[in-house]
Amino acid sequence: MEKKTINKKNPTFIQSINITKEWCEEWESDLLSDEILADRIAELIRTKNGARGFFAYTLSDNNCTLLDKLPTSLIFKFREQGESIVEITLKNLIMSSAQTFNHEKNVNLNYAEMSKNISERCICLLRELDTALVTKKVNESINDLDNMGNSFDKTIKYNASQKEFILKNIRNIAN
Repeated sequence: MEKKTINKKNPTFIQSINITKEWCEEWESDLLSDEILADRIAELIRTKNGARGFFAYTLSDNNCTLLDKLPTSLIFKFREQGESIVEITLKNLIMSSAQTFNHEKNVNLNYAEMSKNISERCICLLRELDTALVTKKVNESINDLDNMGNSFDKTIKYNASQKEFILKNIRNIAN
């Protein structure tokens, strides 16, 4: 097995997804220990694109169980990263919650289930991160929810029903 390291200081989003996929498949096949995988992930998530690609893959791919199992060594690396990991996880929780609501409303049950799975993975991860930091970021997000929206440029804001559903999921972090 050859060592897989990040050659660039700033991998692209797509490179980060592909690297994460390969590492997770090796981990699932018991070719990588929890500790080695955690070290590699820590290197990857130091960059914005690295973190985005990592979470895009691990949150959305149903075959990837890394965030379902959450090895202790990985939780430790996430806690070391601090605020950036809490922020990206919370943003994914908010977006996936809004999408779950939309898909259920439109009776797109397969998509609703995928979005719900992402929300559940985010909630489980947020429960394992620094409680004070999660609480701080949750409160900031709740206060800013009126300024958030369904589009990348945030021109389409979340409606009242979506916000209610998002808040319900955010409250599940404490349960």
